[in-house]
Formats: sequence, C-alpha cells, structure tokens
Amino acid sequence: MPEAKRTATDVGSLSFEDALAELEQIVRGLESGQQKLEDAIAAYERGAALRRHCEAKLAEAQARVAVIVEQADGSLATRPME
Repeated sequence: MPEAKRTATDVGSLSFEDALAELEQIVRGLESGQQKLEDAIAAYERGAALRRHCEAKLAEAQARVAVIVEQADGSLATRPME
C-alpha cells in the first residue's frame, strides 16, 4: 500500500525515527510536484499525522528525560530538563 494511503491509526505504532523518515519522504514527494492532486492531499494528511506523532514522541521523551546531576557526596539526583 502506498505510504500516503495508510491510515492515521497506524501512525501511532511507528517509532519516532520511522515516522520522521516517512515524513521526510512525503515532503520530498510533495516538493517534486509530480503527484496527482488527490494523492498529494492524502500525502499531506498523512504528513500532518506523522508530524503530530513526532511532536508527541518528542514531548514524551522530554518529559521522561531528566538531567542526571552528581551531588557533592557522589550520589545521583535528577532535575527536569531545561
């Protein structure tokens, strides 16, 4: 099935890297101007879903990542990312 014809529901199962790679492929296809109008619209919709997915994955990673700080006594503590 062509990339742009997949449903938005399967976007959620993609890793960040896979979603970003597919989004880059869609952008290249749209920039080429070689797609039929309906295909371009479907690709754009898929790209928007992929962008939202990537943004959510990044926000999730940011929330999970904490800066590890070594205390004077050698113990480790965490603080939110800046």
